[in-house]
Amino acid sequence: MHHFSLFGHLSFWNLPRLRTLGSVAGILLLGVGLRLGLTAGAGLAQEPVTPGRAATPQEQWFETGINRGAPSIRLAVSPFPAQSNDSQLGTLTSEFNDVLWNDLDNAGIFTLVSKSYYPLKAPASPQEVAFNAWADPPASAQMLAFGKTETINQNLVITAYLYDVKNPANPSVLAKRYVATMNEVSAREAAHRFANEIVKTLGGGIPGINLTQIAFVSRRSGHQEIWMMDYDGFNQHPITSYGSISTTPRISPDLTRLAFTTYAGGNPEIYIYSLEAHRLLPFPHYRGLNATPAWSPDGKKIAFCSSMSGDPEIYVSDANGANLQRLTFSPGVDISPTWNPKTGNEIAFVSDRSGSPQIYIMNADGTNVRRLITGGGDASEPSWSPNGLFMAFQWRVTDTGTYDIYVIEIATGRIVQLTHDAGRNEHPSWSPDGRHLVFASTRTGSRQVWMMLADGTNPKQLTRDGENWNPNWSN
Repeated sequence: MHHFSLFGHLSFWNLPRLRTLGSVAGILLLGVGLRLGLTAGAGLAQEPVTPGRAATPQEQWFETGINRGAPSIRLAVSPFPAQSNDSQLGTLTSEFNDVLWNDLDNAGIFTLVSKSYYPLKAPASPQEVAFNAWADPPASAQMLAFGKTETINQNLVITAYLYDVKNPANPSVLAKRYVATMNEVSAREAAHRFANEIVKTLGGGIPGINLTQIAFVSRRSGHQEIWMMDYDGFNQHPITSYGSISTTPRISPDLTRLAFTTYAGGNPEIYIYSLEAHRLLPFPHYRGLNATPAWSPDGKKIAFCSSMSGDPEIYVSDANGANLQRLTFSPGVDISPTWNPKTGNEIAFVSDRSGSPQIYIMNADGTNVRRLITGGGDASEPSWSPNGLFMAFQWRVTDTGTYDIYVIEIATGRIVQLTHDAGRNEHPSWSPDGRHLVFASTRTGSRQVWMMLADGTNPKQLTRDGENWNPNWSN
């Protein structure tokens, strides 16, 4: 007997029995997912390499692949001084400074200069920049972000600059002015916007992630509901309040809709929620299990798992349910589809057709099915990188092992292990810049949502209340 848990709470058991049933709703275990009991395959055919040490020449493909091959830029982020003693301005300025620092620290392309090396006086204007003090040791900065905050006509006004302090003759790289309302949300948004400008300007034109959202599952209310938060963990708020089980949230590419699996109506169904109108949008109800929706890159189609034909298979339809097409025809469970976001021409999915859960890729019309992970064990939860070159996934390599996050280069089969010896690590999801992953981990004792750079470094915990998992990063 195999136990087969592919997402959060849905656990398949006794798969031979599952295959014979017209509806699997009756034998889905609700609540906590079972620890899987799968027979591992033979030894690793695809040997993972371990980050966290100096990369050998053979491993440098990975850093280059995630746009981190360029040298890290030494960036100083001078605290923006408030131009009056108003207490509200002081509070919002402190919030702005903290968010700007954290955003740039999270970016993955900068080395932030320690504040202990900064000159005593923070420059508020270009005339106050002491170039040598920033460019020479000990600061040794290449770039300097600086500016000021003030209150004008009851608005928070932030003047922000980015200077190349190694080029005092022509230092200006960016000059921005942000007019915001006098509240925390607006101050944070201004910091996110300036950080995004810096990342895009110095990071090869790739947009920053600082205004993106993460959807996730939380049990903090006592029920499994869909929640959303800012990429840095701020503004955590519920989307559903069904008092049931909802899971596998997926944000549409245009950020207007959220697809997810829910038992709110009794049967596992796919719901589509409008993030603009705050209401459900039409999508058909099918018999049996319906789960793990995935948006096509253009947002016009949804791939999902359904047992409407008796066996859990991958289907695709228009976003409103029209033009339903079955893509897989293999005995066993086919589930967890994810589209190639670069081309839209391929779909990866998980299947136990080989005896244990493994990741496969097929053309978007269901043809040309091939297995991606051949190293045995139990591989699931695929997430395709924005550039189409990599797949993040969770893998338990041996029957006695635990789940960790890995990345495979699809064209070559080369694999990197990103998490080690830190509890169970599951549900990876790429950031839109391809430089980060969000995932769930039990490393602190409870299941929480974490973020890390796509090479496995710089992990940061995003959730703390209750249990939280199954994150999905927006565009």
